[in-house]
Amino acid sequence: MTQWPEGYGRRVLDEVDSTLNEAARIAPDLSGPEWIMAHRQTSARGRRGRAWANPKGNLAATLVLFPQESPGVAALRSFVASLALFDACVAVCGRNEGFALKWPNDVLLNGGKLAGILLESSGQGTRMAYLAIGIGVNLSDAPSSEVVEGGAVPPVSLLSATGAVVDAETFLTFLAAAYARHETTFATYGFEPIRTAWLSRAARLGEVITARTANSETTGTFQTVDAQGNLVLNTSKGRVMIPAADVYF
Repeated sequence: MTQWPEGYGRRVLDEVDSTLNEAARIAPDLSGPEWIMAHRQTSARGRRGRAWANPKGNLAATLVLFPQESPGVAALRSFVASLALFDACVAVCGRNEGFALKWPNDVLLNGGKLAGILLESSGQGTRMAYLAIGIGVNLSDAPSSEVVEGGAVPPVSLLSATGAVVDAETFLTFLAAAYARHETTFATYGFEPIRTAWLSRAARLGEVITARTANSETTGTFQTVDAQGNLVLNTSKGRVMIPAADVYF
């Protein structure tokens, strides 16, 4: 039986506006890492301020950390969280077929979006007061396709795709345990083993993809993720490193 990892707090709420908002409220009073889970969020959000649909039975959680590294290095924990999500999903459904990681922050199942990650932080200059890793997983229900941005991968649920029945609190235990393992690797050996493991699970590696920002669009062959976590594409104009974007297949 998977046990809750030592050194990580656990806080489960019936309802909250957003677990990311709760993280910001409680961070100043925490003495160590803390997982926050809510059975219902009234104002959930995703990347770039987009609304995040959170049907009943799905996971909505945030991990609050207090990194000592620079903000750029601390942000690489999005890859740590991705690996933990992958491992937790495999553990609860007993299979790894169909799961893949989509740069920069999604977990795919059979080509559909199963989970997403959002990082938020507070601090000044090179000192980070806290890092919050927000995670949403479609355990029992997938949001309607009407709430999905055009061109984005369609949502899928763990239940509909694998038949696995798991409640949010049980999944959180698997996720927290997996995160703690990968965090130990990251803290001990740095980003390289995390990067290598992430690339071994990456969706569309070696294939042509498109990365879009608010101001540009770049299409090229997905070559790798570099030591800074940038997406690296081989394009008609040469090798391009992209620090942040939405990826389309």
